[in-house]
Amino acid sequence: MTDRDPEDEKIITLARGAKSRVNAEQGAAVRDTTGRTYSSANVTIGELALSAIVLAVSQAVASGAQGIEAVAFASDSHTLDQSDRDVVIAVAGGSVPIFVCDKAGEVIEIVHA
Repeated sequence: MTDRDPEDEKIITLARGAKSRVNAEQGAAVRDTTGRTYSSANVTIGELALSAIVLAVSQAVASGAQGIEAVAFASDSHTLDQSDRDVVIAVAGGSVPIFVCDKAGEVIEIVHA
């Protein structure tokens, strides 16, 4: 049992689900400032590689989100790239928590973008 907000637990679950649904390397979920959530797995098409965070944030923005409250990131490598942090900062500014999780949903670290 954790003392995390249930809404944070929800995006962690969504990130894990996005990753496992297509057996991807990464899954991400974001919660916008109105509470709506968006999730995605990473995508590689030939030489084009789009991270799960970039795609989840893009979905939020395309849906009209004005800001982001939190991000969850599930990855086999547990490695958060600076470019992923940069896209969160571009949309939400600084101090947005990014929950970096393993595939079991255990939070490895909380990074603030």
